[in-house]
Amino acid sequence: MKQTNKPVDESRRNFISSAAVAGVGGALAAAVPASTALAAAGEADADRKKTKGYRLTQHILDYYKSAAS
Repeated sequence: MKQTNKPVDESRRNFISSAAVAGVGGALAAAVPASTALAAAGEADADRKKTKGYRLTQHILDYYKSAAS
């Protein structure tokens, strides 16, 4: 069988490599704000651990009002 040397389509290779780089960049962008939010949540958890027991918050008051009616 005769083999033909077809020219390589460089635009396809560039597209695939660009898509791979964009995927990695998107994953990093999604991970960075999440870690920042987790750090802030960790600080809030530390504040909650200082107070023990039942806390009457606005959310709980709203629930009691809706349950009473």
